[in-house]
Amino acid sequence: MAKILAVDDSASMRQMVTFTLKNAGFEVVEAVDGQDALKVAQTTKVNLVLTDVNMPNMDGITLIRQLRALPAYKFIPMLMLTTESADNKKNEGKAAGATGWLVKPFNPDQLVATIKKVLG
Repeated sequence: MAKILAVDDSASMRQMVTFTLKNAGFEVVEAVDGQDALKVAQTTKVNLVLTDVNMPNMDGITLIRQLRALPAYKFIPMLMLTTESADNKKNEGKAAGATGWLVKPFNPDQLVATIKKVLG
């Protein structure tokens, strides 16, 4: 079973994501922002990172950039799940190492399908 790190500063969004992913058979570890996620990622092996962009302390794009610098996360899929849909933000995410980009509000089936696709 794949373990997913879900990162979002909104507790309700984390709950919805966790509920959706657990129902699809995934194990979920949560983090409240980029800093928290970085700590979790260094102590817990995950198969995929799903992160918001706009968060306090450390945003999702900075998080991806920092995770990509760690040998264990060089090839781990990292998806952005955000309200941001501007091309410049998407390009910034891609440049940082994001595998894909999903816009909130998310469709649960689409989220699960996208995660299964990037996990192979």
